Amino acid sequence: QVQLVESGGGSVQAGGSLRLTCATSGYTYSRICMGWFRQHPGKEREGLALINVDGSTSYADSVKGRFTISQDNAKNTLYLQMNSLKPEDTAMYYCAATGRYCYTETLTHGRYFDWGQGTQVTVSS
Repeated sequence: QVQLVESGGGSVQAGGSLRLTCATSGYTYSRICMGWFRQHPGKEREGLALINVDGSTSYADSVKGRFTISQDNAKNTLYLQMNSLKPEDTAMYYCAATGRYCYTETLTHGRYFDWGQGTQVTVSS
């Protein structure tokens, strides 16, 4: 069973930075794509960034230029560098992995993923 464990969340002031890490293990399929999603209380899950095993990436407009997704394929670990954080970035952040190739539209539906438990990010003004 796939396990995804996020870390690195916390509280930061607006304009600050955080780096999220997702350690993964237990794959029963060839991992092709990983991504970061977030969910604000009472709102639907939002896709933020995706990275395929070939290194291709997709970003949501809301984070483009501020967030950077990266991976260490040898360690099956995913990262999200978040800079210039805003109060509206406050949310629960989730790591996800899938055996399917991801395209930009994958950000909108987030189907066919395995999910982590999430890590809270709080940005104060």
